[in-house]
Amino acid sequence: MNKLFLISIMLLYFITANAQEIVPLYQGEIPGAKPTPADYLENTEIRSNGTLSITKVSIPTLTVFEAPKNVATGTAVIICPGGGYGALAFSHEGTDVAKRFNAIGVTAFVLKYRLPSDEIMVDKTYGPLQDAQQAIYLVRKNAKKYKIKTNKIGIMGFSAGGHFASTLIAHYNDLKISDPEKINLKPNFAALIYPVISFEESVHTGTMKNLLGPNPADSLKHYFSANKNVNKKTPPVFFVHAKDDKTVPYENSVLMNEALKQNKVDTDIYLYEKGGHGFGLINKTSDVDWFNLLATWMKKEKF
Repeated sequence: MNKLFLISIMLLYFITANAQEIVPLYQGEIPGAKPTPADYLENTEIRSNGTLSITKVSIPTLTVFEAPKNVATGTAVIICPGGGYGALAFSHEGTDVAKRFNAIGVTAFVLKYRLPSDEIMVDKTYGPLQDAQQAIYLVRKNAKKYKIKTNKIGIMGFSAGGHFASTLIAHYNDLKISDPEKINLKPNFAALIYPVISFEESVHTGTMKNLLGPNPADSLKHYFSANKNVNKKTPPVFFVHAKDDKTVPYENSVLMNEALKQNKVDTDIYLYEKGGHGFGLINKTSDVDWFNLLATWMKKEKF
């Protein structure tokens, strides 16, 4: 057994530990997809800090973590790891978080979404939104199978995954997938952790370039700035950000939080004084566990 094969087996175990199932996001043809070039291969690696990163995703999936029966609440959440639309921080912003949700009775689905690429997509701009809509379509359609309630399905995103999630809560009605059953694609709640929100103010240029290209039209910048597209029907949102985040300015969360307040949508925000960007579940600069704050907020909102 060669070393490369052993590493591959270890990585596969790392991804799926405690997961019950890995589900293809689409059955058959993937909408908006081009034929994948032979040299466009999904790459999985463990980085120097011990976290798992995935790049070149062309076949999106949901990794299912069902809540234990003795604590299950019927609530579910779709988790979208970050990575600037260039990679997926799949462990510390994905599977690790799913396990925390399981401990409080929430079934979690970690979304391995397609990363925007002209090599594999007809229009890379809308590929992620397609995957977001398909994820909630699939979860809500199969609610009975996973023993979850159709009115208690949320979405969570970190960094660029937060942008991914915020785009869905802003544009769930702008249908980009096939929905023959007319299933409601609106999440019931959202949690956005150090999210990219705006492509017009306090912009993280790398995320915007990866999604929209080097010189996007103003209309696209506006469409993909969730704070400019919320309304009174937008679902409630919980935010976490650090004020010293040099990668994605915390003003992104503040802009969205204020826009929701103006539309009388339930929202809450926790801002760490320090912590930087990409801290996942653990901000080493603080004793405050933001996940516990999120769990309390979810109870208050009856999720």
